[in-house]
Amino acid sequence: MPSAIECADSSGSSGSLGSFESFDGTAISCRRIGSGPPVVMVHNSGGGLHSWQPVAERLADRFELWTPARRGYAPSGPGRSPKSFADEVGDLRALIDRIGRPVHLAGLSYGATVALHAAAAGLPVRSLVLWEPPLYAAGPELAPVLGRFEELTAHGDRRRADRLLAEKVARVPSALLDLMDAGEPVDDEAADAPGWCRDLESMAADTVDVARWSTVTVPVLLMRGADTWQPMPESLDRLASALPHVTVTVFLGQMHFAPSVVPDAVAAEIARFLSGS
Repeated sequence: MPSAIECADSSGSSGSLGSFESFDGTAISCRRIGSGPPVVMVHNSGGGLHSWQPVAERLADRFELWTPARRGYAPSGPGRSPKSFADEVGDLRALIDRIGRPVHLAGLSYGATVALHAAAAGLPVRSLVLWEPPLYAAGPELAPVLGRFEELTAHGDRRRADRLLAEKVARVPSALLDLMDAGEPVDDEAADAPGWCRDLESMAADTVDVARWSTVTVPVLLMRGADTWQPMPESLDRLASALPHVTVTVFLGQMHFAPSVVPDAVAAEIARFLSGS
């Protein structure tokens, strides 16, 4: 039911961009490319419509890819504050209702945590594809991180704000943090600050309990980089033990950023999994 999202023709390589009104009136923008079984791809914190694009382009000959911009990330609306994972699930429910059939659901980093919440909430999901959900980044200890992030971004100090997120949320090792500090700032970094604030609200209100995901009974592809830093690997091992039907794939020589670095390999693994789901 693509017309319900006011999308134009999706035959072009860049697809079509449309929008729909979610459960609380928030406008959610979504890009659609390809044809075949529908796959909804949920982006990471600090991401947007572009986050899954390199992988989606490599799947468009076999699948219909829907890549929404989550609430808080332009061109979608800001949504209400504080945000919760239930709000994200509500947005996905509204999108799937408009697609009109069950979907495969793929999540990137924070987006993978959203995908788990959606499946546990009973949305019509055929399977899950998860790239390194940061399940360890949750709980009230993130509240002061949110406050400090808002303070730094309000003063235009995005470099220190990014360092804070990398250290306290992503738990990036100090050597990589120093490399990040030495890099050139990205011109449009400030544009994702509202989305990051809302994501931190959701994470702060969540829990690190992994056992709850045992209720997710659909097939799951759990992917990770072999060189991703702790505590991600330990967290993903616990998740794999909790999930009833899981396939684990490890990409040698890769870290958290593999979907952008080696999109061919990631897309090929996703296609193999989805073709059997």
